[in-house]
Amino acid sequence: MAKHTYESVFSELRKGVFHPVYYFMGEEAFFIDRLTDYIANNALPEEMRGFCQTVFYGSDVSMETIVNCARSYPMMAERQVVIVKEAQLIKETDALLAYLKNPQPTTVLVFAHKNGSLDKRKKIAAELERVGVVVEFKKVRDEQLPTFVNNYLRGKGA
Repeated sequence: MAKHTYESVFSELRKGVFHPVYYFMGEEAFFIDRLTDYIANNALPEEMRGFCQTVFYGSDVSMETIVNCARSYPMMAERQVVIVKEAQLIKETDALLAYLKNPQPTTVLVFAHKNGSLDKRKKIAAELERVGVVVEFKKVRDEQLPTFVNNYLRGKGA
């Protein structure tokens, strides 16, 4: 499977291609936030977000609650979006592992895991890779900043 990058994921999202699970992780919160916000603002029409979009925070929710929400069906829409911010604060993953064996096709489940990454040696990492899109964002180094800023501004049309 090809390794996903910010550009490849963003390109797919702009084309309207949504995968069942996204796991964004790493030290560079800017990219995690941009992709998560893009999905939140574009996966559903604005009038459907109140019915079919749920945002959880890892400090306030269990994985079982997230999975139960992800397994439900959307109300009057083709899909529902479940976003988990601060995913690094959720420790138990058994419920997610069970969900990944048979994810709900009408759900887009997004995890935003900042300031660290998932242990790639664990079974959960392999299952996430198999079913969804996993992207790790490393910190932009100082010598890369001018190129990053130029590319960002070019993308904005500036």
